[in-house]
Amino acid sequence: MDCLLTAFLVFACVFGGALFGMYIRRVLPEEHLQADTKAVVGLSMGLIGTLTALLLAMMTSSAKETFDFEGNQLRQAAVNIMMLDRVLADYGPETGEIRASLRRGLEQRMAMTWSGNDSGPPVLQSPKAQGSPFQLLLQVRQLAPQTDLQRDLKSQALQQIGDVLKARWMLVEETTATIPVPFLVVVVCWLTLIFASFGLFAPANATATAALVICALSVAGSIFLILELNTPFSGLIKVSGAPLRYALSQLGQ
Repeated sequence: MDCLLTAFLVFACVFGGALFGMYIRRVLPEEHLQADTKAVVGLSMGLIGTLTALLLAMMTSSAKETFDFEGNQLRQAAVNIMMLDRVLADYGPETGEIRASLRRGLEQRMAMTWSGNDSGPPVLQSPKAQGSPFQLLLQVRQLAPQTDLQRDLKSQALQQIGDVLKARWMLVEETTATIPVPFLVVVVCWLTLIFASFGLFAPANATATAALVICALSVAGSIFLILELNTPFSGLIKVSGAPLRYALSQLGQ
């Protein structure tokens, strides 16, 4: 889902609702616009506004949790990668090719996700891909430790690779849990009704129209930010790749 396009559609819907309310105001008989009618409409829209605010708060909280979760998982993955490289270095020179594969795999992942292109959410590499955790797991399993220390280090390396694999699965799984489209449609419909009530009783002047435009832009902007936070590996707001860049700078040392 393109966040900018969705935000534009939200603006068109809610401001279109305001314009529709202004049009209805001109064609309705005057008795439909009296103070008691305005009070009933105000109470009804107040209830819908409360429900809309609750749903927007839920959407914001869910999107922020997704964004924070991805950031935490990324930082943990960076720590696991650095620890894996250190364990392999302590094992001995026979892990040199494995460490080189680890570095190449991380460089490829960085290029795919933070190259400046909107590459979308992370995807799992093929188990046969060079530098993938699956290949690293196979290479570490093939090590033949000669001492108790090497056996212990091999066990630690396998544990670290397992943690990296779990983090990758969690990243992919979490990014698929997007905000349901029907949920968003209901919120936009309620917002459109609220703006229609604004237009119904708004005076026909430039100041009132400008206020409605600004309010519609603010609503569209909030939806845009929610959707951006809900897609932390694409769009304008991305999870920082600084932890992985730091990990990459430490590999091989």
